[in-house]
Amino acid sequence: MRRVLVALTAGLVLAPTSWGATTATAPVYDSKGHLVQTPYAPANASQLTKKKASDIFLHDHKVSEWLKHYPRVVTYDATYSAKDRNWTVHVWSGAAGEVAQGKVDDASGAVTEAFTGPQVAWGMARGGPGAFGGKKINSKPIWLGFCAIFLLGLADLRRLWSLRNLDLLVLLGFTVSLWYFNRGDIFTSVPLAYPPLLYLLARTLWVGIRGRGSPTRPVWPVWLLVAATVFLAGFKVGMNVEASNVIDVGYAGPIGAERIVHEGKAPYGHFPIEGNLKACGLPDASGEIRDRIQTNGRCESANPTGDTYGPVSYESYIPAYLLFGWSGKWDKLPTAHATAILFDLLCILGLGLVGLRFGGARLGATLAFAWAAYPFTQYVSSSNTNDSILPAFLIFGFWLAASPVKRGVFCALSAWTKFAPLIVAPLWMTYPDWRQIRPQARFVAGFAVATLAAFSILLLEPHPIHAVGTFWDRTFRPQIHRESPFSLWDWRQYHAKGIPDLHRVQQALEVLLVIGAVAAAFFPRRKSPLQLAALTAALLIGFELVLTHWFYLYIPWFFPFAAFALFAPTREPEPRVEAPPEREHEVRELVPAG
Repeated sequence: MRRVLVALTAGLVLAPTSWGATTATAPVYDSKGHLVQTPYAPANASQLTKKKASDIFLHDHKVSEWLKHYPRVVTYDATYSAKDRNWTVHVWSGAAGEVAQGKVDDASGAVTEAFTGPQVAWGMARGGPGAFGGKKINSKPIWLGFCAIFLLGLADLRRLWSLRNLDLLVLLGFTVSLWYFNRGDIFTSVPLAYPPLLYLLARTLWVGIRGRGSPTRPVWPVWLLVAATVFLAGFKVGMNVEASNVIDVGYAGPIGAERIVHEGKAPYGHFPIEGNLKACGLPDASGEIRDRIQTNGRCESANPTGDTYGPVSYESYIPAYLLFGWSGKWDKLPTAHATAILFDLLCILGLGLVGLRFGGARLGATLAFAWAAYPFTQYVSSSNTNDSILPAFLIFGFWLAASPVKRGVFCALSAWTKFAPLIVAPLWMTYPDWRQIRPQARFVAGFAVATLAAFSILLLEPHPIHAVGTFWDRTFRPQIHRESPFSLWDWRQYHAKGIPDLHRVQQALEVLLVIGAVAAAFFPRRKSPLQLAALTAALLIGFELVLTHWFYLYIPWFFPFAAFALFAPTREPEPRVEAPPEREHEVRELVPAG
């Protein structure tokens, strides 16, 4: 009996149990080689080593194919997160910097994220529908539905092979580029954006020089286009309210309005930052804490580069800010939603008025419908950016083009929103005839008054002269020196991938653009409204073609004027009036010269 008790005691002491003092640190097999016990691992311990996790990531197909373009020996590092039970791997290559980044699941050894090239530094280059505008507008049914309505409502259904239908298809052609962008394939999406831009540049230049549009055959009655426009406008508002997001561009608007109205400051140099400020919120999905106690004592979500736009961009948000305010956080931001909706509707209204003035009810209904149905205008609305403010002011300036002062005021308001319309200022100043000096002086006066009013917020600063320098440093300077993978021009930073340096080509095209802007001010010598619209579109397209940072949100900048140039019907020349000799002088007075 005594021997039995001793044996039992020894067995209990030596048995590898989960509750005993001894646990297995390696797999345990029986005499036949069968696994009978797995090793115990602490909850925070990793299954993979740093080297193993890095090797798995470096041998991922996407990563290994990208690293072939870098002849230098790469260096890497990997950190383990016990909370997420995964490894974050970083890869560098000499002067090229970080060229790959991703995550490896510790338990399975699977690569769950792999970002290469521009995707490392640019989150917006990583793809995934919904980052801009939310998932609804990027879904195939909604997007293709807008495309179908736009095409069906404006196409010449009697002549399917007409130039008008080709124009419509090209305007929708940016969709192909956007599809690749949403997949994170930047090196395919970017080149595909240039053919539509080049085609539209050529078409609008042709119309602007000739002064004649394309022959059209209207299909739908005016009342149906108006009804469709009203329905689409309501649908767009509903999508904005229920199924959209606010990106950093739209978030900047409420911040700037709050600084002007509540704090009595110009926005420039006063946007919320992260830095070493005290955190007042939780980390986001990437582990970054955006909510910080700012120097004004408020807990605000950071947007450090949001003060890069013109003063009118922030002033345009003041009405909505007075109604909805701003919580200090990057939350639902009703001020941004309300402003995006307002200016989207103003573009529809303005185009309707433009069409009525220069072409009658049919053209008014056509232009308003075109904006309401074009999917890229909803892309802007669903992203809640300031990119509908710029065209809205230009549209109303075009509607009031007969008044040089009003034309100058609205051109300035548009230019001091996002700067691009500065390229059309010479053209608008010399309309309709550059030989008429007095109207040009009135345009300059209107432009100057609007400019002074827009920049009056700099007087809120203790040192207005210093504020001017801050404005330059926060707006023009970073825009001039900006880097971006969303155009061909800055791909020189990926020269190791075999992509040529096109910086000199970009500079040459920039010079040509300035020459074109000056030439458009003088030729044709006398311009019709159709030519003003066409050349405005051409110059804005040319501006976008040479931008280092181009994006789909910029398409609505030129779209209203391209639509006018392409959709305005060609008018047949009026028959010559035959009059008796005694009334010939009366006819000369009635028929305008030229």
